[in-house]
Amino acid sequence: MSNERLAALSAAGVSIWLDDLSRERIKSGNLATLITEDSVVGVTTNPTIFAGALSDGSAYDDQVRELAARGADVDSAIREITVADVQHACDVFSGTWENTGGVDGRVSLEVDPRLAHDTQRTVAQAVDLWKAVDRPNLLVKIPATEEGLPAITQAISEGVSVNVTLIFSVERYKLVMEAYVAGLEKAQQNGQDIAGIHSVGSFFVSRVDSEIDSRLEKIGTDEALALRGKAGVANSRLAFAAYEEAFSGGRWDNLAQLGANAQRPLWASTGVKNPDYPDTLYVTELTVANTVNTMPEKTLQAFADHGEVTGDTVTGTAGEAQKVFDDLERVGIDLADVFVVLEDEGVEKFEKSWTELQDSVRGQLDAAK
Repeated sequence: MSNERLAALSAAGVSIWLDDLSRERIKSGNLATLITEDSVVGVTTNPTIFAGALSDGSAYDDQVRELAARGADVDSAIREITVADVQHACDVFSGTWENTGGVDGRVSLEVDPRLAHDTQRTVAQAVDLWKAVDRPNLLVKIPATEEGLPAITQAISEGVSVNVTLIFSVERYKLVMEAYVAGLEKAQQNGQDIAGIHSVGSFFVSRVDSEIDSRLEKIGTDEALALRGKAGVANSRLAFAAYEEAFSGGRWDNLAQLGANAQRPLWASTGVKNPDYPDTLYVTELTVANTVNTMPEKTLQAFADHGEVTGDTVTGTAGEAQKVFDDLERVGIDLADVFVVLEDEGVEKFEKSWTELQDSVRGQLDAAK
């Protein structure tokens, strides 16, 4: 029986994706249950998620033993393990993918985060993962670094569907959407079926509040403290206004007539990190059609228990959101620096998780020999 609160969120046009994946979820039937009971229509992964999955339980033991027996190195083992999980998840979501015309039923797999500042190697790995998974409902995750932007265009031009990750600022988001549109134009010129290409732009939410809140607390004035917990939602609402502008008008209309799909905004990092804030804050306040909200399981369960859908909480809010940003600058927040720090930290965190994933796989391979 479907959860009414999550079903209402889905009916409001929000695609509910789970920000987690493990072989245990797949084999136990938990992932299939989330689809039927909790309106989940997609999954996102990252190195942190895979590191956690591999260190928990015995679901990977058989494959690790087989990899160890044939002398696979650590990076090759990671590739085979993660590709297998994503293939199986794509198969679980195949019905969703078909029923939504390819919009949902998506599973994301990230390129090696150590390549975040290497355009050509990012493209090469994106294409390699696309071919290795060999499922039409895959999204390859590429970071929105400066070097990632041309990689997005190139990957799209070669028919790879992309989840652009680690987007923090509206300015960078506009460049991401431009990179996607340019990729579609190249794909069309190359004879690709652009109707089959999909993309989302993963706009991070809670990390923005965490960084700005800490700066507001250092400033310490009443005016500054009153702005805590407002930046993440305001930033995302400005991003949605930029999305509406980017995917309208002559240039986009020409592509849309050829079957092109708009790059939907995806609200990422939607687990609330400050316990003083409502645990469904980044779901309720970012409810608007044609978006994705990828939730940690804890946030999904919280919304299923007590989340409220109060209608569209985003459209037409850009003016109010801009006022929040004007107020932040007035009290002394250097927003440009905030976004540089967040991007650098985001890449660094994923690189650290990749190292942890390598260590975990290395230990399991050694133990299996």
